[in-house]
Amino acid sequence: MAYEVTIGIPVYNVEKYIRLTMDSALAQTFQSIEFLVLDDCGTDRSIDIVREYQQTHPRGKDIRIVHQPQNMGIGAARNRMMAEAQGRYFYSLDADDSISENTIELLYSAAQQYQAEIVYGSYERVFVENGEETGRKQFPYPLHIFTEEDLFADYVYHVGIQGMNWNYLIDMDIIRRNHLKVTEVGHGYGEDFTFTIDLPTYITRAVLLPDITYHYYNRDVGKPKKKKILSRKYLTRAIDAIAEKKRRKELLGKCYNSKRISHLMMLDCSFACEMVGRRDEFDEPFTNREVRDMMWHPMTFWQIVTAKSGRFHNMLYWIFGVVPPFLCVWLLKPMIKRYGVSSH
Repeated sequence: MAYEVTIGIPVYNVEKYIRLTMDSALAQTFQSIEFLVLDDCGTDRSIDIVREYQQTHPRGKDIRIVHQPQNMGIGAARNRMMAEAQGRYFYSLDADDSISENTIELLYSAAQQYQAEIVYGSYERVFVENGEETGRKQFPYPLHIFTEEDLFADYVYHVGIQGMNWNYLIDMDIIRRNHLKVTEVGHGYGEDFTFTIDLPTYITRAVLLPDITYHYYNRDVGKPKKKKILSRKYLTRAIDAIAEKKRRKELLGKCYNSKRISHLMMLDCSFACEMVGRRDEFDEPFTNREVRDMMWHPMTFWQIVTAKSGRFHNMLYWIFGVVPPFLCVWLLKPMIKRYGVSSH
C-alpha cells in the first residue's frame, strides 16, 4: 500500500509513555499515514502494547513494526526507519512525546501548497515532575516561507531553529538523493545534531509554521541522575562526525558558512567541556593535547576576519585550537558551567 506520510516511532523501554504517543499518532486527521514502529530491543512491554494497537485499533492495519537485531541506539533506529519508510514524506515522533491531532494535515498541506521539501511545526515543552504536569512553555516560529537557494540555511544559522530530529515533515527524496544519515554515535552524544546541523544546506524550499504541533515532555529534569562511567569511544564518534562536517569545502563560498562553522565549533566546545569537566568519569580520560587538537578550526585567520558574520565566536574558537594544550584547557574552565558540566 502506498502512503503519503510515514510517522517513524523509535521504541525502547517506554512502557509508561507509549500509549500517549500511539494515541496521538493514531488520532491524526490526515488519513494516508504509515505508522512505522522501530523495536530497539527493550526489556519492557512497550512492543507488546504496540501489538495490541495493531490488533484492536481501527488504523491497526497501518501500523508496521520492524525489529533491530539487538539494541543499537537512537541513531541506528532513525536510520533504519528512514530506510524502511514507505511514505513520500517522513515525520519522526519520539515514543515518549505526543503530537496534535492535526499535525500531519497542517505540515502536509503546507508542503503541497508551497512545494516545500521540508516543513517545521512549532513545539512546546511539557514539564512533568513525579508524574504530574507542572507547566508548559511554547516555542512558536513566525510564519516563514523560503523558496530560493541558501535563504533557509542562512536563516537557520543566523536565527536558529530546534535541532532535534522531530516535528518536521521532510520529502524522502531529499534524504535518498543526498544519502543523508544520522551518525550512529551511541550514549546520547548528539546523534540528532549530527543530522540536523547540516540538513539546511540541502534544502531550498522550506516552511516554518507558527502552529504548535509537537509536545516534548521533560520528565523529572531536576532529579539527580546516577553517576556512570562514560565511554570514550562514543564521544570520539561524535567528535569525528563534527570533524567531517567541518571539512565540507564545497560550502566555503556560501553566505552562511561562517555562521555554520561557529555552530559546529560550539558543538566541539561542548564536547571539550565534557572531556575536561568530567575527565574522571571516562573509562579512558582525554589528554590536554587531545582536547586542544579536537578544537581545530577549518577556517584560516584571514577567512575569519574577513567574514561577514560570526567573526567574534570563530576567532575565539580558532584561538582554542592553536594555543598550547595546557592553555586551551585553562581557557575552557570558565565555559564548563555554561555547558552544564560539573568540574571536578
